[in-house]
Amino acid sequence: MADSKDIKIEVVIAERNYHLSVTESDEKKVRDAVARIGDKFESYKKNNRYRDYQDLLAMICLQLATQNVKLESDDNYRNQDLRKHLDDINALLSENVD
Repeated sequence: MADSKDIKIEVVIAERNYHLSVTESDEKKVRDAVARIGDKFESYKKNNRYRDYQDLLAMICLQLATQNVKLESDDNYRNQDLRKHLDDINALLSENVD
């Protein structure tokens, strides 16, 4: 697979424009992430009484970081479980080869 080249895009987060350089292959992911942040921002803005946008963005960061930590933890558990099963299979194969 050829390396993706960098492209420049503009995104809006909390009513502010940001110019980014991303790989072509990551553009959709970045735009999806920006859309997700925008949805959460509008929801928090509508349903909470924070003093300013920084408070809203801090709460969004906390929520997304918590989700990320949970996913990493779940992934580590699955990887450990998978390793155990593979070790068990390897042991069975080793016993039957001899």
